[in-house]
Amino acid sequence: MGEQRVSLLTDKKKMQKFVKSLLTDVEALNHMLENDWFEKNITRIGAEQEMVMVEKSTFKPACIAMEALDKMKDYDWVETELAKFNLETNLTPRELKGKCFSQMEKENNWKLKKIQKVLDKLDTQLVLTGILPTLRKYHLDMDNLTPKKRYYALMEAMRQQLIGQAFELRLVGIDELLVKHDSPLLEACNTSFQVHLQIEPKDFVKMYNIAQALAGPTMAIAANSPIVFGKRLWHESRIALFQQSLDTRTTHEHMRERSPRVSFGNDWLHDSIMEIYKEDISRFRVLISSDVEENSMDLISKGEVPKLRSLQVHNSTVYRWNRPCYGISENGQPHLRIENRVLASGPTVADEIANACFWLGAMIGMSNEVNDVRDKLSFADVRDNFGKAAKFGIDSKFSWFNDKKISACDLVLDELIPIARKGLESRKVNKKDIDRYLGIIEKRAKKHMNGARWMLRSFTEMSNRTTADEALAALTCSIIENQKTNNPVHQWKEASIKDLKNYKPTTLKVSEFMNTDLFTVQKEDIIDLVAEMMDWKKLHYTPVEDTKGKLIGLVTSRDLMRHFMKKKKSKKTVLVKDIMVSSPVTITEDESVMEALKLMKKKKVGCLPVVKDDELIGLITEMDFLRISRRLFDRLKK
Repeated sequence: MGEQRVSLLTDKKKMQKFVKSLLTDVEALNHMLENDWFEKNITRIGAEQEMVMVEKSTFKPACIAMEALDKMKDYDWVETELAKFNLETNLTPRELKGKCFSQMEKENNWKLKKIQKVLDKLDTQLVLTGILPTLRKYHLDMDNLTPKKRYYALMEAMRQQLIGQAFELRLVGIDELLVKHDSPLLEACNTSFQVHLQIEPKDFVKMYNIAQALAGPTMAIAANSPIVFGKRLWHESRIALFQQSLDTRTTHEHMRERSPRVSFGNDWLHDSIMEIYKEDISRFRVLISSDVEENSMDLISKGEVPKLRSLQVHNSTVYRWNRPCYGISENGQPHLRIENRVLASGPTVADEIANACFWLGAMIGMSNEVNDVRDKLSFADVRDNFGKAAKFGIDSKFSWFNDKKISACDLVLDELIPIARKGLESRKVNKKDIDRYLGIIEKRAKKHMNGARWMLRSFTEMSNRTTADEALAALTCSIIENQKTNNPVHQWKEASIKDLKNYKPTTLKVSEFMNTDLFTVQKEDIIDLVAEMMDWKKLHYTPVEDTKGKLIGLVTSRDLMRHFMKKKKSKKTVLVKDIMVSSPVTITEDESVMEALKLMKKKKVGCLPVVKDDELIGLITEMDFLRISRRLFDRLKK
């Protein structure tokens, strides 16, 4: 869960002291590796479960982490995450053998049920999903940052590193998202199920490279994050969103390369885990420090195992999708792990354990069959596979061993599941566990259905029938109900508006309700153009903006009617500025829809342009309210 005793580096002496401690930790780690201090002959696995909390009445984020944790003081396995609407649990490390996977599933379900009992008293529901469909940009205001020293320090440090004017998201999928944000809290959109595998130092290079090779196929079959702020984007949008949310770079006229702190890596690992730590220290500035008292080399000289806190703090601010980890086992010996960060949370606990079983089995199985994966694949292909999997998920086509081109489903079914099965059998994993969890992956591939594809199909179908917000609420409601059954996602029926319970649109903000796909004109346009546009697109209102996007007027169908009734009397070319409403009634995105409705009634208007600093950002019309009213009446009939 990360070192919590950290602070922002505010003066040079403190930074210099921490950097010295960091370099001492590197020296200590190198000494332990060279002198064979690490635990051997045992392979443990573990996982971290991240989750989102939503209000039961709205399915929107519930920012109650501190209140919930206050009621769970006895649960030492649950902790905060970056945002107040997130929680995280640690699952018990266990040896990779026997019924380890069914035990992990049982433990995870037990812990989630314990948390849910507490959340029930707060009218809140937990959800397992890579990115919550109902999450909106305003939920990522800094007021929703978890009030802990570590998080404040990290946010401020990232802001200080920012070269440009803002953090930006640019993703294109079925839809397109181009948005700026004033803080790196965008990172909090991401919710993961992070799997750990303990590795002996002598095998670390080989196993880390295998983890890199498997990242794309594993992500493709497990993708579960296709919707961000109501936009259908990448199948695993977490990948781009996480990188961009912490990306402090900006564009330049020159071609100098700068690496993002979130990355897949630039090359294979060649000699030692030390390569990763040394590169990350060389490439990325120290952001935060820890109040470290120990001198790791002094402890080494006494024969004691150091915690390497400084190294772990810096490692926690560099986000590799396969991240190296150092730890100390209960027996006091140090160990190394690979943390797989590509797996999204959900769709169910059964799906998550299946993903873990598949990845861990493939890791072991491939290490038994392939001496060096670098002889089978180029790193360029591996990184390309990773990018394809993030964008296209289960629909991806990969470059595989010996330049073979193969679809994600065929690769999983024909090659990786058999390899994973052999790997698990070699570690004497229980046959029923193997059959159950690899069976889920097999059926997922055969049905060509994972969480991302289920969401995209369900949301697209519902969007054709109702408002985006109602469709997102119904999608989230359906996810929750399906998760309660723990049936894997390939068995789920498509979500439906009929699944929606307790939907209360009166709590909506204008930003969640407004139409942002606008047709606009400028004041010098001729009225004939506006009339044709409004006829073609069945519009009753057309905003008028200047070349910078500033709202300067509004043309209504009533204005047009009056114009054309008078047109017979004049042959003069009439422009938009001649008939537009020059000071239309407007509203801001932070108001509630009820306030919008009251304003429309008070001012006797059927349309409200939505503005921010005079810039046109959306539109609300009476037809939008009629659509919601119809759905509410339909629901009352049932």
